[in-house]
Amino acid sequence: MTAKNETLPLILSFVITAGILGAGYWWFTRSANTPLVGDSNPTSSPNPAPAFAAPVTVPSGTILRLDGATSLAQVNVALKRGFEEKFAGTSVTLQANGSERGLTSLLAGSIDIAALSRPLTSQEQAQNLVAVPVTEDAIAIIIGVNNPLRTGLSSQQVQQIFTGQLTNWSQVGGQNSEIRVINRPDHSGTHQAFKEIVLQGQSFGTTPNITTLINDETTGLIRQLGDNGIGYATYAQVATQQTAQVLPIDGTTPQAATYPYKRTLFYVYKNPPSEAVKAFLGYSTSGEGKSLIGNR
Repeated sequence: MTAKNETLPLILSFVITAGILGAGYWWFTRSANTPLVGDSNPTSSPNPAPAFAAPVTVPSGTILRLDGATSLAQVNVALKRGFEEKFAGTSVTLQANGSERGLTSLLAGSIDIAALSRPLTSQEQAQNLVAVPVTEDAIAIIIGVNNPLRTGLSSQQVQQIFTGQLTNWSQVGGQNSEIRVINRPDHSGTHQAFKEIVLQGQSFGTTPNITTLINDETTGLIRQLGDNGIGYATYAQVATQQTAQVLPIDGTTPQAATYPYKRTLFYVYKNPPSEAVKAFLGYSTSGEGKSLIGNR
């Protein structure tokens, strides 16, 4: 074969090889820059909570409507007073109908912020709901002040009592009398948190000694304790109660860092936040707001 005849195949081979390499590079870079369907940002929260700036001024006539968890009732009152005093002409209206009812009202647009005593579910986040941590709290196990039990309970005993496995106080070192369990209603965020944190996902018992309240309110629960009842509430609501006593669990009290029933409480809003929501959350998470929460 002549040199001329050998040159042409070499040129064609070079062109074909370069074309293949170029096509491969184009496909690789295109694939690397094209997000997979349904996996555009798999590691981040769909609704990360932003940091709201502490407001300097808030227009007179601003109204903020808040409802939800009874666990945040005292916090709500403290922040309402501070906010209204700092920004003349503003108004914060408060209700405490329970976490689930608060979320329902928020989605319906009848309130601006829902107080929540549990984290949002993925389904709730998918509805453009955003949770802002407000404070840490503990779930206290309480009995009537005249109940003779003074030894506290283990976390296992608490589980057994609220799932209906233990029904007599003598089984946990108390008197020979029935344990009357006073449970909070299903729409209570504290009920849901108790089920997850205390019962570790188990269901509440259905034995005759367990009564479930209709309304999510701590005062009514305490009234029903008597000498042989047991219930639970956010610690801030019962810390200074004169008619109920808080039981140590595993030898620790709610004030201890090692107490087993700790949780985070949240304010929840729907995206996009209104100016009133931005102002109130900015105030609540500011140094002044945190001071009020800590001193409630």
